[in-house]
Amino acid sequence: MSCLITKEAPDFTAKAVMPDNSFAELNLASYRGKYVVLFFYPFDFTFVCPTEIIGFNKKLDEFKELNTEIIGVSTDSHHTHLAWKNTATKDGGIGNIQYPLVADLNKHISRDFKVLVDEEIALRGLFLIDKEGIIRHYSISDDPLGRNIDETLRLVKALQFSEKHGVVCPANWNDGDDTMKPNAESVAKYLAEHV
Repeated sequence: MSCLITKEAPDFTAKAVMPDNSFAELNLASYRGKYVVLFFYPFDFTFVCPTEIIGFNKKLDEFKELNTEIIGVSTDSHHTHLAWKNTATKDGGIGNIQYPLVADLNKHISRDFKVLVDEEIALRGLFLIDKEGIIRHYSISDDPLGRNIDETLRLVKALQFSEKHGVVCPANWNDGDDTMKPNAESVAKYLAEHV
């Protein structure tokens, strides 16, 4: 698998179910100027997927405050996405999710982002794309392993803090923690004080 970090995110245009439940063509490049968390999940009407999808929805306002949009993708159709949204959570649905769910029926998007397995199912891929459309972080997990939404939020904050202040964020960095300048002296000082 070739590394996608520092490369432009593969552009796509595909049918999506939008927050108001309408169908629309979603174009990734149209999100330039915003940060994007693009995440792939295996299938609608499954088990771990709704916990993540609803988890992102619960934190949506926090992401939006950071100029960050959330977009979900699976190889299901936009009709199936809508049916899942229209199913109550108590019945295995996801309810009224307020970010787009993209249909990747032809599997081109999953293939381009290198999350497609056996030409049929997308793994749990998550891509943090910056305002210029460059992939700055990604992770891929097997289907049984749910993502940590708070960690995704932390990564967005770290990226934005680093860009704004010209510093690097050390291990386990959280908003308000010490950072380092990207030089040996600053690193040595940080290590002496924190490790």
